[in-house]
Amino acid sequence: MTTILQVRNNGSLKVMGDDFKVLDQDGNEFELYGRTKISLCRCGQSNKKPFCDSTHKTCGWNSVVVAFALEPKPEPPLTGS
Repeated sequence: MTTILQVRNNGSLKVMGDDFKVLDQDGNEFELYGRTKISLCRCGQSNKKPFCDSTHKTCGWNSVVVAFALEPKPEPPLTGS
């Protein structure tokens, strides 16, 4: 299964897939115990960061996101003469 990240309006970033890892800044892996779905905090108020604990529902945070296209990746410069 392809790993999917879903930005949820007024909520978390939902990650779904058969094989993904969550690492901290130093590359240490969070133990997910085989989970294939997790929710990551976007509001910054969770007591279990980086994971969502639903605090966004009571802290007044909201964010509505609609998908859009990123700018195309620039072509690498040509090398040699």
